[in-house]
Amino acid sequence: TVIANSRKFSNATFEEINHLTREIVSLAESCCADGADPSCYDAGSSALSAKSCGKDSPFPAHPGTAGCCAHQGLEQKLCLAALRHPPQPLPRYLQPSNEELCQAFKKDPKDFADRFLHEYASSYGQAPLPVLLASTRSFLSMVSTCCISSTPTACFLKEKLARKTLSLLTLISNRVCSHLVAYGKDKVTLSHLTTLAQKTPGATFEDLLPLAEDAAEGFSQCCDSEAEDCMEKKLSEHTAKACGALSARDERFAECCKGKNLLQSYFCISALPPAPAPALPEPQKPTDDQLCGEEGARYAKRYLFELARRHTSVPDALLAKIYAASEKVRGECCSAKDSSACLDGKRQRMGEELPRFLGKAQQLCGQYTELTFLDFQKRLRESLRQTMPAAGPELLATLLEQRAAFASACCPPNTPPLYCTSQV
Repeated sequence: TVIANSRKFSNATFEEINHLTREIVSLAESCCADGADPSCYDAGSSALSAKSCGKDSPFPAHPGTAGCCAHQGLEQKLCLAALRHPPQPLPRYLQPSNEELCQAFKKDPKDFADRFLHEYASSYGQAPLPVLLASTRSFLSMVSTCCISSTPTACFLKEKLARKTLSLLTLISNRVCSHLVAYGKDKVTLSHLTTLAQKTPGATFEDLLPLAEDAAEGFSQCCDSEAEDCMEKKLSEHTAKACGALSARDERFAECCKGKNLLQSYFCISALPPAPAPALPEPQKPTDDQLCGEEGARYAKRYLFELARRHTSVPDALLAKIYAASEKVRGECCSAKDSSACLDGKRQRMGEELPRFLGKAQQLCGQYTELTFLDFQKRLRESLRQTMPAAGPELLATLLEQRAAFASACCPPNTPPLYCTSQV
């Protein structure tokens, strides 16, 4: 209950989650007991809803609460149950040192466990519930074993090595499921397609699209699944397919795929920086019939794939933005009376804006990838001075800070999708 509610209300305080947990556990103890009144749960959950709607409710605050409380009965309860905070843009849980862990554990084991569950689950709230349960259970088992061990340092080292796969699974599944929440299945397919194209620009669209579709399908099945091994199984199957298809094409992929642990291989592949962009001719734009036909989305993806392999440093969130713009264009023009005139107008505008947009992104992220952070800041400062000679020192400092923050969060592999989408 602590984990489930910390995932749902990732901005709530520990005290708010604790209040809610106590009420839910108490309701379960009363109503699930032998001989409980058949109306026990209905009456108890109604009382819980009334408490949520009270003026000084001790439960997690949510902007949608007032709207739910305008309803009555079952409608009110279902509305309150559906509320959830947006996920944390970046995991904020920082593991304390072994000594600090043991100090807090020995002081109050139950309070330590509950606080850890709250912090960890709200940080990795997009990881599937079975993954979070397994990961937190193994962590608490490690702490309770090693803090009473005669050799705690050796014990922690051994246990952390044993937990490595589970820790990776939590990190990866939180990231891939955050992508699914931020983008939806179609754009997750695009994201995998363009990311793979940037790492292996020599691979074809036909090589990569099935892999991207496979990843998106697997994640959409497992992110909300309560099956114990769904995510680990799907990630392993997907990694085996990617290794089989791309190891012969790319040395770096082959290196990542050498080990036997497929989760570590996936993590290695996802952390690969983009490859240098090959010299390729201008990509062919889809025709009106292609864009407005049944396969319109596929042609739009193919064009984005071509852009990604020619601009390997352009971040995921920017390519997603271009795809969203192309979807909007298809929606507006394909149903218009004169779809060709509508598409021509949009093409002309895109032809003027897109190269500049891609060029700026390629330059910013290319420099961020290639230079040390200090040199990157220096280059950025010079570039801003040249493009905005009339800007005062305060404005330049603000712009420098904004662009450096965007680059450090959104140019590397594995960027936080919710944060980067909002920052574009």
